[in-house]
Amino acid sequence: MATEKEKKGNGEYTAKSIQVLEGLEPVRKRPGMYIGGTSTEGLHHLVWEVINNSIDEAMAGYGKDIIIKLLPDNLVEISDDGRGIPVEKHPQTKKSTLETVLTVLHAGGKFGGNGYKISGGLHGVGVSVVNALSVWTKAEVRRDGKVYEMEFERGVPKTKEPKVTGKSTKTGTTISFQADPQIFPEIKYSWEKILGYVRHQAFLTKGINIKVYDSRESGKPASTGGDALPMRSGERAYGFLFDGGLVSFIKFLNRGKEVKNEMPFYVEKIDEKTDTVVELAMQYTDSYKEHIFSFANNIFTPEGGMHEIGFRTALTRIINAYARKNNILREKDENLTAEDLQEGLTAVISVKLRNPQFEGQTKAKLGNGEIRGIVSSVTAEALADYLEAHPNNAKAIIGKCMLTCKARIAARAAKDAVIRKGALEGMTLPGKLADCSSRNPAESELYIVEGDSAGGSAKQGRDRKFQAILPLRGKLVNVEKTTLDKVVKSDTLKPIIIALGAGIGESFNIEKLRYHRIIIMADADVDGSHIRTLLLTFFYRYYEPLIRSGFIYIAQPPLYRIQKGKDVQYVYTEEEKNAAVEKIKIAMAKTKKSKADEEAARAALLAVRDEAEVEIDSGEEEQPTEEKMLGINIQRYKGLGEMNPEQLWETTMDPGNRLMLQVSIEDAESADKMFDVLMGSEVEPRRRFIQTHAKSVRNLDV
Repeated sequence: MATEKEKKGNGEYTAKSIQVLEGLEPVRKRPGMYIGGTSTEGLHHLVWEVINNSIDEAMAGYGKDIIIKLLPDNLVEISDDGRGIPVEKHPQTKKSTLETVLTVLHAGGKFGGNGYKISGGLHGVGVSVVNALSVWTKAEVRRDGKVYEMEFERGVPKTKEPKVTGKSTKTGTTISFQADPQIFPEIKYSWEKILGYVRHQAFLTKGINIKVYDSRESGKPASTGGDALPMRSGERAYGFLFDGGLVSFIKFLNRGKEVKNEMPFYVEKIDEKTDTVVELAMQYTDSYKEHIFSFANNIFTPEGGMHEIGFRTALTRIINAYARKNNILREKDENLTAEDLQEGLTAVISVKLRNPQFEGQTKAKLGNGEIRGIVSSVTAEALADYLEAHPNNAKAIIGKCMLTCKARIAARAAKDAVIRKGALEGMTLPGKLADCSSRNPAESELYIVEGDSAGGSAKQGRDRKFQAILPLRGKLVNVEKTTLDKVVKSDTLKPIIIALGAGIGESFNIEKLRYHRIIIMADADVDGSHIRTLLLTFFYRYYEPLIRSGFIYIAQPPLYRIQKGKDVQYVYTEEEKNAAVEKIKIAMAKTKKSKADEEAARAALLAVRDEAEVEIDSGEEEQPTEEKMLGINIQRYKGLGEMNPEQLWETTMDPGNRLMLQVSIEDAESADKMFDVLMGSEVEPRRRFIQTHAKSVRNLDV
C-alpha cells in the first residue's frame, strides 16, 4: 500500500511538473513536429533542408555550384559556393553567428532584414534541426579569405568558437552530418530519391549546376535525366544543369508521349507590387491523366494551394474565351469545364514569394491568398497571347479538351445506366460478389480473385464476417489505352466499381468506400502477373487516393507446400524451398547420428537415403528425386485453383498467417512514367525497356 505522502506526491501538479526544454531539446524530443517523422521521409528531409539553404543562396544570386556527397558510415556532405554563413559574434546571442545558426531555432536570414528576399523555408530552423538530429555535424565556412570550422555532437558545440583551419580565396559553406541512430530506426539514403529531388531543383533554378556523388558502394549510374560524371572506383555520380528551366522540365515529363501543342506554353513574370515571381510551363499530350507539379520557393507542394487554383481558374476562362471567339465552341455548346481541361495536361507551376505560408511543417500546400490572383492574372494574359500567336497549337489543345468533354458526357450516361440497371434488378452490388456481413469499412476487405475456380475456393475458405470475394472472369481492359466511358461499360471492371461503392471520375468519394483493404489475388504465373498489372493500372489511373491511403494490397500465395511426415510448411520462393529441404535433410541426418558434428551429419545422409522408403506414384516413369527418396513431398502450386479452401485460408487469407504486399507510391512521377511505358499506346519505349531488362528476368514461367 502506498503511503499518503506517496499518493499525494504522485498526483501533484506543481511548477516542478512543468518540463522546460532548452536549445535543441524540443527537436530531439518531438522530431516529427519538425521533419514530419523518423521514417525514411524524415531522414531524407534532413538532406532537403541543407540543400534548400544552398539553393536559396543561388536564388539570391550568390553562387551556382552545389556538390552533394553520400559517404560511407551514413555521412552526408553538401557544399556550395555562396557567401558563407557569417562567423562574427551575434549581437543578441553573444555567440558566434555560425553557432547561433546551427543551435538556435528560428535563427537565420529569412525573418526580415536583407539576408534573403525569397527563400524556401526558415533558414536557421532547417540547419539547426539537422544539427539536433545528427550524432555528429561539422560546418566549414569559406569567407573573408579564411576557412572556419566548427563541430557539434547531437547539437552541442565541441568548441566555444569556430576554428580557423586555413586560407581560401573562395566563399561558401560545407555542411557534413551523420544522422543519429537514436532518432532514426533505419538510416539508408535512397540514391534515386535524392537524384529526383535534385533534378527538380535544377529544373526550377535555371543555370544552377548540381553534382551528386555516391561513394558508399560501387554501382552503375541510373537513368535519371542528368549527365553521368567521371567516377572513381566504387563511386557513381550525376550532374544536373538545365538552362531551359521549366520548358526542359515539361519536355522531360513528356518524353516518349505524343504531344498536342509542340511548342510548350511558357511564361515568367515578376509582380512589381509584391516582388513575386511567377513561372510556369504547360503542354498537352495524348495521355488520359493530368500531371501538375506546383512549387513555392522551389519547395514541392503536392497538395497544391492558391498558386495552383489561380492557374486552373485562368486556364478554364481563357480556353473557353478563345474557343468562343473563334467559333470552335458554338452557341448551343456548353463551356468546357475544369475537368475537361485536365486530361492530358502536363504543367509545372513555380512561384517565388516573400513570406510563404505553408500548411504544415512539411509544406504540402501553399496558403497565401494573394498569390491566387497574381498567378491567375499572369497566366491569363500570357496564355491569351500564346493562343493568338500559335493558332495550330491552340486548335490542338482545344480539340483534345473537346474530346475529353464528349467522353465525360458519355461516361456520365454510362454510369447512370449502370446505376439504373442495378436498381431495376433489385440490387446495387454485382451478382458474383460474395459480400461480407460487416458494414464497417475499416474492418472489411475485398478479395479480387482471378477465375471462378479460385473464387470458389476463396468463398468457401474465407471468414464471412469481414472478407468479401469478387471473382473476375473475362478479359480486363487496359485503361491506359481507353476512355472512362469504356471503362465503366467493361464487364470486368464495372463489377469492381460497383462493389467499391465510391464512384469513379467526378463522382468519386473516398468516404463511401465499402472496404479499406482491397486485395488483388492472382496466380503466381505470367497470366497472373498480367492481371495484377492491369488491375494496378486501373487503380492508379482512377483510384490513386486509395493507393495513397494504403488500401490496395497484393496477396502472396505460397509457391510450394513441403511435407515430411506430419510436418507441413509453406514457402514463397525457390530459395526458401531449397533452404527448407536442406534443413529437413540435415535434421534427418542429425537424428541418425545426433552427436556427430555437421560434416559427419551430412555424411550420415547417405545412410539415411539407403534406408528411406521410396515414394513414387505408380503412373510416373521418371526417376525418383532425392527428396522423394527421403520421404519429402514437395507440391508446386501453379495456380490458386490447386489449393483447397482450407489451404487457401491457412496460407493466403488468414490474417494471423498470411503475407501481403501493400501498394504504395513513393515517387508518383516515376510510377506514372513506368505505367505509361509498360501499358501505354507507344510501342517503342516499351520495346527499349524490354531489351534493357530482358537479361535480368529469371525463372520466367510460361
